[in-house]
Amino acid sequence: MKVLVTGGAGFIGSHTVDLLLEKGYHVKVLDMLQPRVHPFGKPKYMGPEVEFIQGDVADKNVLSKAMEGVEGIFHLAAYQDYMTDFSNFIRTNTLSTALFLEIIVEKKLNIKKIVLASSQSVYGEGKYNCKDHGIQYPDSRSIMQLENSDWEMYCPQSGCKKYLEPVLIDEAVTNPFTAYGISKEALERLAAKLGKRYSIPTVSMRYSIVQGPRNSFFNAYSGVCRIFTLRLINDKSPVIYEDGKQLRDYVHVYDVASANVLAFEKNECDYSALNVGGLKGTNLIDYTDTLIKVSGKNIKPMVPGYYRYGDTRHTVSSSEKLKKLGWKNKYNLEDIFKDYLKWVYEQPDIKDRYEEVETIMKNQNILRKSKSSLSI
Repeated sequence: MKVLVTGGAGFIGSHTVDLLLEKGYHVKVLDMLQPRVHPFGKPKYMGPEVEFIQGDVADKNVLSKAMEGVEGIFHLAAYQDYMTDFSNFIRTNTLSTALFLEIIVEKKLNIKKIVLASSQSVYGEGKYNCKDHGIQYPDSRSIMQLENSDWEMYCPQSGCKKYLEPVLIDEAVTNPFTAYGISKEALERLAAKLGKRYSIPTVSMRYSIVQGPRNSFFNAYSGVCRIFTLRLINDKSPVIYEDGKQLRDYVHVYDVASANVLAFEKNECDYSALNVGGLKGTNLIDYTDTLIKVSGKNIKPMVPGYYRYGDTRHTVSSSEKLKKLGWKNKYNLEDIFKDYLKWVYEQPDIKDRYEEVETIMKNQNILRKSKSSLSI
C-alpha cells in the first residue's frame, strides 16, 4: 500500500516513515521544510526510497498532487509554537484537514484511513478532583494568581477555595484555551464528523510530550528535553519555570510512531481520538535530576520564578484505550534521555539557544516574571 505522510521530514513524521518502510509500505512525504525547523533543508535521514514533495499542506493544488495514488494518509504536519500568530495554527492544522476531506469527496478517492496528529493540548488545564465537589475541568489560572507564584489549581465551584488534585486525563472531555489546542480540537471534529458522514475512516492521536532523536534544535516549541540538554552540554544550568512541581508525562517518539501505525491498521478505533502518553507523570524537578544524572553533568538547575503564560499546571494522560488495541510503552524516561543525548552528540551544531528563545518569548509577553524567585 502507498501512504502519504505530511510533515514526514519532521520529528514524529520521520520516525513514522521509518516504521512504515520497515513494515513494507510505499511512502510518499509532503513537507514544506519550514526554515525554523529545517534550516538546512531536507534532512539526511530522509532516504531515496521515499517519494518526497516539498510543499504546503494548506495549498489545495499541492495537496491534490500529493494525494495521487495513495490509499492511506498520516497527517502529521503541524504548526507548533508559543507565538501569537494565531491564524497560522488554524491554517496549517485545521484548514489542511478540511482540504484533505474536501479533495477526497470531490475526487471520490478511495482512502482507507487518515491518521491525524492531535495533542494533549486539547484538554486545556486537564482533569482534577475536588474533595467536596468531585471531578472538575477548570479553566486556566489567572494572571494575578501566577504573578503571586500561587501555582496550584483551585476548585472552580462557587465559594470553594480548596486546591484540586490532578487526575489522569481520559479522552472524554476537551477544553483547549490556546490557539494550538483549539486548532487541534477543530481538526479532530472535522475528521470525526465529516469522516463519518462521507465514510472516510479517521483517528486522531492525542500525543503527550513527545521526545527523542531528531527533535529539532531550532523550533522554540520542541521542548524541555532539547532546551535542558543544550544547556547542560554547554555547562549552563537548566531554567525551570514556576516551582518545578508541575506534572507531565513524556513519551518516546519510537512509541509514538508505533501508535500511529497501529491506529492505521486497527479498524476498531475508526472515528475516535486516542491518547498517546508516557509511563507515568513526572514533576519537572525529578525530570531535570534524571536528565542531569544521565548526562553525567554536575550542574544544579535554576528556578528564577518565571512562568510561561498559557502553560497548564498538571497534565498527565491515560493511554488505556490505546493499550486495549495492543499498544504499550517500550521506553522509559531514561531511555528517552540516552537516545536523545546520543543523537545530539552526533550533530554538528549543538550551541545553546535558550537566551535567544527566551528573549523572543519575553518580547511577546509569553514569558513573565512572578513576584518571587525560588531555589531548590
